[in-house]
Amino acid sequence: MRRLTVSWVSRQPIALLGLDLPLAFFALLRYNNMAHGVEQCRAALQECPPGHPRRSACLSNLASSLRNSFQQRGIPSDLDESIELHRAALALPFGTDSSNGVSPSDLNESIELLRVALALRPLGHSRRSSSLNNLAISLGYRFQQQGVLSDLDESIELLRAALALRPPGHHHRYSSLNNLAISLGYRFQQRGVLPDLNESIELLRIALMLCPPGHSDRSSSLNNLAISLEYRFRQRGVLSDLDESIELHRAALALRPPGHSHRSASLSNLAISLRDRFQQQGVLPDLDESIELHRAALALCPPSHSDRSSSLNNLAISLRYRFQQRGLLSDLDESIELHRAALTLCHPGHYDRSSSLNNLAVSLRDRFQQRGVLSDLNEAVELNRAACMLCPPGHSDRSSSLHNLANTLQARFQRQLILSDLDESIELHRAALVFLPPGHSERRKSLNDLAICLPSALETDSTGRICSVTWMSLLSSIELPWRFVPLATVIDPRFSTILPSAFKPDSIGMVYHRLSHAVSRSDFRAAKSWAASAEQLKHNSALIAYQTTLKFLDEHVAVLASSPHHFDVVREASSLAMDAFSCSVRHGVLTTAVELVERGRAVFWTQMVRFRTLSASGGEALEKEFMQLSFRLRHTFKVPTEDQSLHIQQLAVQLDDVISRIRMLPGLSRFLLPQLFSDLQRAAEGGPVIIVNASQYSCDALIIPSAHDPVHVSLDITRAEVSELSSEFQSLTECVGSSDHQLESNKMIGVLRTLWHRVVNPVVQALGGLVRPHSRIWWCPTAEFTLLPLHAAGPYEGKSHDGKKNHNLSHFYISSYIPTLAELIRARQQVSRDTTGQHFVAIGQANPDGAKLLRCVATELSVVSQCLSPLLSFTPPTLSFTQLADNDATVRGVFDALSQNQWLHLACHGMPNRKQPFESSFAMRDGPLTIREIMRSDWQNPEFAFLSACHTTVGDELSPDEAIHLAAAMQFSGFRSVIGSMWSVDDNVVAQIASAFYKNLIDGSGRLECTRAAVALHKAVKTLRKGIPLEQRIVFIHIGV
Repeated sequence: MRRLTVSWVSRQPIALLGLDLPLAFFALLRYNNMAHGVEQCRAALQECPPGHPRRSACLSNLASSLRNSFQQRGIPSDLDESIELHRAALALPFGTDSSNGVSPSDLNESIELLRVALALRPLGHSRRSSSLNNLAISLGYRFQQQGVLSDLDESIELLRAALALRPPGHHHRYSSLNNLAISLGYRFQQRGVLPDLNESIELLRIALMLCPPGHSDRSSSLNNLAISLEYRFRQRGVLSDLDESIELHRAALALRPPGHSHRSASLSNLAISLRDRFQQQGVLPDLDESIELHRAALALCPPSHSDRSSSLNNLAISLRYRFQQRGLLSDLDESIELHRAALTLCHPGHYDRSSSLNNLAVSLRDRFQQRGVLSDLNEAVELNRAACMLCPPGHSDRSSSLHNLANTLQARFQRQLILSDLDESIELHRAALVFLPPGHSERRKSLNDLAICLPSALETDSTGRICSVTWMSLLSSIELPWRFVPLATVIDPRFSTILPSAFKPDSIGMVYHRLSHAVSRSDFRAAKSWAASAEQLKHNSALIAYQTTLKFLDEHVAVLASSPHHFDVVREASSLAMDAFSCSVRHGVLTTAVELVERGRAVFWTQMVRFRTLSASGGEALEKEFMQLSFRLRHTFKVPTEDQSLHIQQLAVQLDDVISRIRMLPGLSRFLLPQLFSDLQRAAEGGPVIIVNASQYSCDALIIPSAHDPVHVSLDITRAEVSELSSEFQSLTECVGSSDHQLESNKMIGVLRTLWHRVVNPVVQALGGLVRPHSRIWWCPTAEFTLLPLHAAGPYEGKSHDGKKNHNLSHFYISSYIPTLAELIRARQQVSRDTTGQHFVAIGQANPDGAKLLRCVATELSVVSQCLSPLLSFTPPTLSFTQLADNDATVRGVFDALSQNQWLHLACHGMPNRKQPFESSFAMRDGPLTIREIMRSDWQNPEFAFLSACHTTVGDELSPDEAIHLAAAMQFSGFRSVIGSMWSVDDNVVAQIASAFYKNLIDGSGRLECTRAAVALHKAVKTLRKGIPLEQRIVFIHIGV
């Protein structure tokens, strides 16, 4: 028995099962006259010469056996001989060309002949059950070719009649039970009616009882029951069904050792079941074992094997799943190549060509979403169109093909904004719904996919014609859940008079607020749409819309904690926190502004710290339980079932219970809750924190003192101007070291002056009454402000018009930066527990793999060593110093050194990757030390890191507020205080900066103190004012305590 996998779900393809398929399903001919093998039938025929009364029956038996053999092995000569034997048995002319399988005309003629044969065997005839069975199987075969459901319905009724004529003890009862069960299972696939599947399972359990250990058909019976149980698991989500399915598959595989004709199918079936369990429980070994089993199955299907295309598809789909979990593009690329190979084997006319076209299209669409190459998306559209052409009205896969094309067109509309793509997408979704009657397991998802298109239609159709017709027709059907309602429609005046009261903003807002933690991406998008529309329409629900949306973002990202799509969702919310901040300021609720911007920025790092805290608090078991429930929720959101809402509700109750228990652990009372302003204000205990925010609606600064309410400073600049200023400055920093240095410096000063007059100076004026001069301040910039050197702003003029001396910001205050307030609080609370001594490592890599030589690294390490030498002379020594360079400065070497040292000076190339920020890296001798690897570190009590490398504070270009850069990675990995660079560092002068810094850091106490790092950097820059170019004096910034 074998199983094909077909991707037909609109956005998240899944593997669909067949049960011992002759062509995707009906291998049940194997059980027709199964007691007679081909050779036994030949021997029986030899004993019935022409004229013998049993010769006709023997001819038919041998013909059926050969047809079974063809369906099992795919050898055309078996089918040719079978048809010739049927001709002889019936003494009727019969033509065929079976080079490519059974032609439709031959199959239709065969069915008519079988109807004649059945008519000649009335009730009471000893061979009637065989005629019923043969006709049923041929009708099922035609259904596989042509997709006409009435053939499948008639086949099932005939099989019921055959089973009724084969009571317990009948030698063909086992095959009849299997045939009927398999046919019911296949009808369930087409119509989604659960009673068909339940009946199929009960019949298969009875059939298995007729195959005790040692029975020749036991492996097939185990396989059939396993597949049906897995189907039911996908509908009901009961894990016991899936676990039983896996055990049955393992038992079947054990009965099919190497050399067994069905070993490849068993390997594939077990692989698919393990993949399903991975989706539920998130145990990576299940997915890895699944891929290895699929590779083993493919190895047993050489190019001429009839199952090779399905085996290629199975492996391709599992690799795509692993890509979705680990984000390795090589897995997705291999998946696409395998799908192409499978499609090549599904020639025009092949029964599986449409699903193979869809599989390749879905993978190409996935790759487009990663790389943005439009040709991938265009090819996916053409493949989906070709698949639709192969599924005309009446075909069982018509609805899924329409859905796939609709969603690919929707993706292309979002990229190119071609209205015809959106219009066609909506029409295709409507057409697909026609084939999914109420109660069908796919109908809910189909409604959701259509609903996702509607906000785009609303935005592009000023009259509201599309939405009013489509949306109101859906509402009137009372099928669409309120959580799928585009809230842009709800608060739009064009629809306010025709919406039911249940869809009014106040009602929906209240329900959204009460949602459990089981938040889907659709929920998040709906709330985001609500917030954007409320702003556009100046609706009074805007603030609660932002609060709801940020709540959904936090909770949905938590559910995605171990998924590579985690960051995709964060990117989707790139400006949300800044707009929420602006909305709060405009409403005059400044403490709420702080709470919202804190919840919506650095979401990735916040989640990482959250779960690390959970583990450190003894919550490993709760963390595992949370992750397993999250996996199950993700799967339930993706795969629609008849009782999807009930299943989500059950999982949500379990998730809420786990979260309640987590909140009882020390330090986790606010787990998945927003930080309160009263707690966040502790970040200002060492000096005020200034949030500088850029939103499309306003630009503002909030000064957070340690003991008073926030102070609002309105900034006379727009976000577009901030973006332009940032772009100009980035262009200047890219030209660092050019031949016209004076012109470059003058332009940079121009940007710093603008920054001073329009942003920083208004803040300094407000700070005058709050903090003494020369105190420390912490900047917390958002959006494009994160790319501007606020610490270096100033008039850069000797005297003002009235003769008074002008001063830059550095004259008034000592600047530090922070990604979030919570991270500054954490760094302050973290105190080194090692009282035996301090351990410092200086690491330098001048000649890394694949990068140019750095000539001054050795000098820089020597300078660091000389500066620290006074601390090494204490008796007893208060500091140990280690140096790592050249061939010792490897990725492993760095990790080993940091497991024993808390203080770090790192001199090397910094390699930012603004497209894939987690691949940003430090260049070591043997390759890159990436952010991904730093995230997996478990360093003990790290204190301070001086990152003497280029671009260490440069993060994701699409989501700068997430602070996915090297300096932040070090800080969130535990370093309390970090010095990093905003642009390129000059190898020739960095040693001077390092020398001045460490000389100012060391005092007479005999110990290093990381809280002095900001002051040491501030003083170092002042002492170097005349000897180093401006862009190098201001390139380094301090982050942390």
